[in-house]
Amino acid sequence: MAKLVFGMMQSLDGYVAGAAGGPQLPAPGPVLHRHFNDHVRGLAGCLYGRRIYEVMRYWDEDRPEWDAIAHDFAAAWRAQPKWVVSRSLKSVGPNATLISDDVEAFVRQLKADVEGSIDVAGPELAASLTDLGLIDEYRLYLRPFVLGQGKPYFARARPPLRLIAGEAIPEDVVRLTFVPA
Repeated sequence: MAKLVFGMMQSLDGYVAGAAGGPQLPAPGPVLHRHFNDHVRGLAGCLYGRRIYEVMRYWDEDRPEWDAIAHDFAAAWRAQPKWVVSRSLKSVGPNATLISDDVEAFVRQLKADVEGSIDVAGPELAASLTDLGLIDEYRLYLRPFVLGQGKPYFARARPPLRLIAGEAIPEDVVRLTFVPA
């Protein structure tokens, strides 16, 4: 049975992205990037909301300005199955499946059929799955920046959570792992 894990980098004040035109979280440096490369390589797949999937499509095609670490991440990301929840998209890219209706039934079946961890990305999708009791773990990667406003990690009120682990990650990042209380 799969475990759904909602994990994203966020600012100290709880934002995964700054307001349009405002400050944004800087890209990870090489050590943190390698950490995420290894993480993605170990996944059973990724479950995305539309907006974050469109952002992640950046990794679909190699770019000449990428270094070896970026190429490694792209290869790991491309190899993962992706499930994209969207009512507006008509198609998705390689190695991806579009989910446009009965998300709850699809995700419940996905959890039953897949072994390993499935990353959930996108605060709105995570909020919907939280409401359905489908998120098994929350990983908050806190970075030492304050954005002041933007898109919060928790799209709605924070659910009751219990801390099960805390770990320092390279480049001044702290990963806090919670499970539903």
